[in-house]
Amino acid sequence: MIHVCSLSKVDETVARTGAQRLLSLLAAGTEVVRPASIAAENHLHLVMHDIAVAQEGMTMPGEEHVRALLDFAYRWDRAKPLVVHCYAGVSRSTASAYIIAAALSPKRDEMELAKTLRFLSPTATPNPRLIAVADMLLQRDGRMIAAIEAIGRGADAFEGIPFELDIEA
Repeated sequence: MIHVCSLSKVDETVARTGAQRLLSLLAAGTEVVRPASIAAENHLHLVMHDIAVAQEGMTMPGEEHVRALLDFAYRWDRAKPLVVHCYAGVSRSTASAYIIAAALSPKRDEMELAKTLRFLSPTATPNPRLIAVADMLLQRDGRMIAAIEAIGRGADAFEGIPFELDIEA
């Protein structure tokens, strides 16, 4: 199970779920304290801004980020939950949860997965750059991009409400 939350909800989400793996997607300079129950080797901290086009002074999500995210996901034994978070729990984290679910369940329909994401999180607005890179790496021929575009932008929110995404449909 993948649990998605904001930075402010990491500790309580890890404690509530018994998660043993943590994926953090944050801009440079945003501090995250790894909960004591998460071993250092089970925490991946990817540094990027929540942008879809290059902007001076900002780190755009790129292929190296998505490759690291996928490698982290493929090494997850799924015995205990994975918590994925970004600052608000709306864009980078929802994109990453979608990518991980698509990668670990390759026969799952991209549109069904996107609609499930929208149902679970009305605020989810997956980062389009992360989705586009993953679509290319996972050889989905634009299906991931089209599915996320089809669900559209989520409801405006300062912070998303934590939710869980089952990898299997």
